[in-house]
Amino acid sequence: MYDTKFTESNKGKNPMKGMKMPNFKKGIWLILAIILVVVILVTNSIHMIPAGYVGLVTRWGAAQRVAYPGLGVHAPFAESIVLMSVRTQKDQVEATAMSKDLQLATSSVAINYHLDGTQAIAVYQNIGPDYANVIIAPAVQNTFKATTAQYSAEELITRREIVRLQAENSLKDELARNHIIVENFNIVNFDFSPEYQAAIEQKQVAQQQVETAKQRLFQAEIDAQAEVARAQGQADAQKALKDTGALTQEYLNYLFLTKWNGILPQVMTSDANTMIDVSKFMNDGTTN
Repeated sequence: MYDTKFTESNKGKNPMKGMKMPNFKKGIWLILAIILVVVILVTNSIHMIPAGYVGLVTRWGAAQRVAYPGLGVHAPFAESIVLMSVRTQKDQVEATAMSKDLQLATSSVAINYHLDGTQAIAVYQNIGPDYANVIIAPAVQNTFKATTAQYSAEELITRREIVRLQAENSLKDELARNHIIVENFNIVNFDFSPEYQAAIEQKQVAQQQVETAKQRLFQAEIDAQAEVARAQGQADAQKALKDTGALTQEYLNYLFLTKWNGILPQVMTSDANTMIDVSKFMNDGTTN
């Protein structure tokens, strides 16, 4: 009786309905949590260093090692990556200094440089990632002042390339101690006070005038020497003709005719108002 009623009362019902499956659901959430943790750990332990940079691996803020371009791994959460460029960089610094003769000189100085990537840890620890503003601009200023003080204002212009090379070598030595390599150093321009620039222009004009006068004097000396040589040659030729007996009256007449322009001279008489044209007598003689 009991069995019949139980069977009839539960007929058509799902025996699994209403039963809980806590273990199965917990297992799914546990797997998802594990996957999420793994993804987070992996993504926080892989780094990519682009070309032209080095990666400084720091652990809790302290520099540990240098990572070079490419794919790498680091300890997640504990380690992080600080990118530092090793490409050629350019800075332009406005510098002011006094020359040897106490003239104020201002200039724009352009410098090309790059970081020594193998020493990135030392630069990061001793200077910091903003090393360009911390040491490069002051170093350029100091080098420019020290070099400019060794030359007069005029020499800074006339010996500009020598000044540039000396300043470049000094800056290379100074920045090399901080593991920064100087590639090129250029002095874009030199500017002085308006009064001094006017004095320089006047001096250049005066020097040009002196050079022009020297050239004219030199040309005059050459012309004079040529004239003396010409006269000496003519005298030597006449002496040779005389010594050889070739300087005859016929030859002298020939020379006269080659030099004569065909116009006879006009002769003044004792009367100041009377002038005789010799060519008329020649014409009358020819007519008779």
